[in-house]
Amino acid sequence: MKKYLFITLVMITLILTVTTSCSDEFVNPKPEYSIDSENYFNSKEDYDQALIATYDLLQSTYVNVLLGEIASDNTLAGGESPTDVIGFQQVDDMIHTEVNSNLRDVWNWMFAGVQRANYILEFQNKTDFEGKTQLIAETRFLRAYYQFELVKWFGGIPMKGDVRFKIGDEKTIPRSSVAEVYASIEADLVFASANLSPIAAQKGRVTKGAAQALLGKAYLFQGKFSQAASTLQALINTSPYSLETDYNKMFELDGENGPESVFEVQYTDVEGAGFGCLQCSEGNVAVGFSGIRNYSGPVFSSGFSFNLPTQESADAFETGDKRKAVAILDIAAWAGANSGVTYGKGNEDTGFFNRKYLPRKRSSDAAGDLNLTNPNNYRAIRYADVLLMAAEAYNRGEIDDAKAREYLNQVRRRAFGDNNHDIAASGAALTDFILAERRLELFGEGHRFFDLVRTGKAAGTIPGFTANKNELFPLPIEEIQFANGNWEQNPGY
Repeated sequence: MKKYLFITLVMITLILTVTTSCSDEFVNPKPEYSIDSENYFNSKEDYDQALIATYDLLQSTYVNVLLGEIASDNTLAGGESPTDVIGFQQVDDMIHTEVNSNLRDVWNWMFAGVQRANYILEFQNKTDFEGKTQLIAETRFLRAYYQFELVKWFGGIPMKGDVRFKIGDEKTIPRSSVAEVYASIEADLVFASANLSPIAAQKGRVTKGAAQALLGKAYLFQGKFSQAASTLQALINTSPYSLETDYNKMFELDGENGPESVFEVQYTDVEGAGFGCLQCSEGNVAVGFSGIRNYSGPVFSSGFSFNLPTQESADAFETGDKRKAVAILDIAAWAGANSGVTYGKGNEDTGFFNRKYLPRKRSSDAAGDLNLTNPNNYRAIRYADVLLMAAEAYNRGEIDDAKAREYLNQVRRRAFGDNNHDIAASGAALTDFILAERRLELFGEGHRFFDLVRTGKAAGTIPGFTANKNELFPLPIEEIQFANGNWEQNPGY
């Protein structure tokens, strides 16, 4: 997927490389075999293998999370020097252009996910088998997930329904509008919500609750507050989810797939990877990139010191907020409290690290480069996020501020351990509290930039952000060139 979109996508249609599943338990061996796609899908096993391949691209979203944090006011790019992973540095400074390999990765890998989903959907009527509706619902959820990432980052994208792209399509199929992309996402998630099981057959498989949560989020991003509120309320009313009592436990390896996990991208360290093929890793590459440079000491492993929380981010947490120590590691304080800790400093050192996704010590038998194969799952949708999205929808839609406060304060009571910090505001003041709470609750999880953009607060908050330009990222230059004038670049680029 490091090459160009249409070359990549067509190759996927011709040669399907079925990879180890993105779930620690939803795992098959990693055979590679060539197939004639038109003569495939003759058994349930064929569809299952294609679905595993579609899930596999979720692991590539590590770059979306990492780069999304760096793009926000939460963190700085960091790294070894001002030229270390230059694409990160450019996004951090908001000087990125259409020539940026990291943004190209987001585009290519998410489109590869859409293409793999469409491969299944193109042949969905070829063979019948028990459980097919569930499989198609999972496929449509995954397509919606990848398309949602694309529309967040790039705006309108080319779409071809349930059919795979082929070479030459880029010259004839236009970019769909943002509204058209969201209509596709909504349709997929309505179907998935109606047909997915509420309980996953294996960890890492999507559920009815995950589809409802993502649908509610898609509505929220469009300002469809009534639909968002009703969708998220339906999930709250019937969901098996609850807030994890111990906020810290969620982000440790033994807290994965817990009661708060609505949708979690699964990672494992059983298969190695190298810098020549980061997307080949079954581990969470972003974790090693966020690690403490040259670290030696307890609990954590060393890393490359990217994605450094700012002093302003640390100061945003109120006194008594238990989340601060979980979200942000003060390395000097940590070294002072633990004998024998040593560490190095890199570019833009702030003294802070994203503790939620720091590499933890683990077996030296783990495969490949330890920095690239960390098994830390990504908590893509948490129940706390559902509560805060519902609160925002009820408030900003002028539907029910009392309900909004109820959900906001549930999250705050977990954070402080009491109800002394409950919010009593209404109207616009309550909106500000909810958005501030999203930053603190979801710190380090890749949401902040897009929350600021969709609420019109990015300009003036994110250093270097230019209004009417930086709301979207540029399409990779290769895609513009391949389209030969059929696709316009995003404004300002």
